[in-house]
Amino acid sequence: MNDSSLYHQIAEAVRQEILHKTLQPGDRLPSVREMATRWNCTNGTVQRAYQELSHQGLVISRPGQGTRITTALPPEEITPLRRATLVHRAEAFLLEAFTSGYSQPEVEQSIRLALDRWRTVHKELNDCPESTLRFVGSHDPAISLITARFAEVAPAYVPQLSFAGSLGGLIALAEGEAELAGAHLWDEESDTYNLPFVRRLLPGRRVVLLTLAHRHLGLIVSPSNPAQIEGLNDLARSDIRFVNRQRGTGTRVWLDAQLRRIDLNPAQISGYKHEVPTHSDMARAIAEGKADIGLGVQAAAVAYGLDFLALTKERYDLVIPAEVWERPSVQALASWLVTDDVRASIEALGGYDVKETGRIAWLNN
Repeated sequence: MNDSSLYHQIAEAVRQEILHKTLQPGDRLPSVREMATRWNCTNGTVQRAYQELSHQGLVISRPGQGTRITTALPPEEITPLRRATLVHRAEAFLLEAFTSGYSQPEVEQSIRLALDRWRTVHKELNDCPESTLRFVGSHDPAISLITARFAEVAPAYVPQLSFAGSLGGLIALAEGEAELAGAHLWDEESDTYNLPFVRRLLPGRRVVLLTLAHRHLGLIVSPSNPAQIEGLNDLARSDIRFVNRQRGTGTRVWLDAQLRRIDLNPAQISGYKHEVPTHSDMARAIAEGKADIGLGVQAAAVAYGLDFLALTKERYDLVIPAEVWERPSVQALASWLVTDDVRASIEALGGYDVKETGRIAWLNN
């Protein structure tokens, strides 16, 4: 590998450590010489990587103090000039992407996917004004899409997303840390979605289940399915590397139930303990050759150009407490969700059935 491509890998490795909080604001990076030894490259390659990180505002270098992770500025220091600088960086990225042959829809989708990764680690669940809708719950590409669209049509209301799994969303509702939860929890005993879990986790609460859509869940595999995977039984094969969703997600609940049904011990599955927080992360791992198969939604497979073997159709609901339902922001969202444009946008992602999108069901616990 030549140095011109290696510096990108060094910069990305540092970005990932910042993303996952291995590196904290103020932490000092290894010296150029130390990093060059670690990566078996020239000092100039490391310097170029550090320059890229500096241009992105992630690190700062000072004589005699080395290169350190940037300390985030408090809100009062976010000046118009700083915002203009951010727009400039965004435009530079867009120019690079468009000149490389990517289309506008591809770029827009890639930005949503990248933001989803941040939303699994950057949770802002403090008290918010009523105009802010705090969403916590299961990751879904359609949620990211409609959030971006809703912000455009109703700028007075500010959606705030955090992906913590279906169970995590219901717990956030119970603890008053969210207004909306996103769930697709299948109950094995009743063969229904969400209602049994809402009753258990929100006892005595009156809530609304607002259906986002029904979506196809299945096996995501490499293009043309080179491993000739046919179903869940193939997870036991020694030549198959699996990538899993984390515990507490609806996908994991469904998978573990199916493994019990076919009497497949998770210990037999290579990669069962390899967990990722979103469907997009799963698809990305397969696209990059780090895994051969995962259980996820069809929209994630479509986004990364992967093949998909459908296994079931599940209902994804927005769970909303009664006291939140009457808020103008929630009413605006519910009314907007049933429009033809929204349904068409969700369908375009791939793997969604929108016949019941916007359906309202009251649950009196």
